[in-house]
Amino acid sequence: MKLKFDVQHKNHADPFVFKDKDTYYLYPSDAFGKNGIPVYTAKDPLGQWHYEGIATRFDGAKDYWAPSVIKYNGKYYMYLSFANEEGYQFMHVAESDSPLGPFINEKTLYREFAIDSHVVETASGLFLFFSKNKKTPDYEGERIGTRIFVDRLIDPYTPEYNPVEKVVPDFDEERYTPEYSENFRWHTIEGAFWFKEGEYQYLTYSGGCFSDETYHVGYAVAKSNETDLTKVEFEKVKKDGGFNPIIIKNSFEEGTGHHSIIKHNGEYYAFYHGWDIGEFKAGEYQDIRTARVCKLEVNNGILTAQMKENEV
Repeated sequence: MKLKFDVQHKNHADPFVFKDKDTYYLYPSDAFGKNGIPVYTAKDPLGQWHYEGIATRFDGAKDYWAPSVIKYNGKYYMYLSFANEEGYQFMHVAESDSPLGPFINEKTLYREFAIDSHVVETASGLFLFFSKNKKTPDYEGERIGTRIFVDRLIDPYTPEYNPVEKVVPDFDEERYTPEYSENFRWHTIEGAFWFKEGEYQYLTYSGGCFSDETYHVGYAVAKSNETDLTKVEFEKVKKDGGFNPIIIKNSFEEGTGHHSIIKHNGEYYAFYHGWDIGEFKAGEYQDIRTARVCKLEVNNGILTAQMKENEV
């Protein structure tokens, strides 16, 4: 189901939904733009969303991608990537006294390509999930490309700089550039989101290229009470050893991916982006990704998405 917004901007890609007290906040990307990160609020996340303004914007920055927000010791921290004037897409953090922003005191966390944050707090402290490239020096290999890592944060501004790989590509459906040569097949696993329910820890992700039919949401799982997330061994959930998406192109939408997950009134919901069937025109690039939501069934290590066009 597409979300309802009182102010419809260009797109609502990579929607991150965050609850504070009795209010939900939604932060999408400003992909390939210089506007910054907008913020929307709702009392009911399945109802109307209201535009509140720009939560953060930095001089000389562009291509604001995939923010996430956490409340920690009374302050709010936004983790996001954006490109500098030279075009390098780095991961950054900024802070605010309000979830509406402005998020200020920006710091660059990693001086290498790093995107798609999700910061979580456990009994062992703060942990940052993100995606970065893993490649061989000659760009050759079986499944080279972007993978999901997790790093411990000493404090909200200071990683340990010892990221541990957690989800890697396994399938052709996770290729970002299938049209390239046989010797160069870049793969993309990105958009990590972590949560725990019962005895299980779930690590969901997006795979492939957003403009391909195989762009999807998949997940890995661990039956573990370990709170140091660098030590948790997640196993990608497959079907008979093969490709097993939980959200993918269906009868009414495609380009379905990058998401966040909340628990609302005892039920889990995934907020993701996509576009209506036939809306995207190959070769005529335009960012038309809009925020959507579906219910998730969470049952002893198994996730199932209930995809419905007009209702949740």
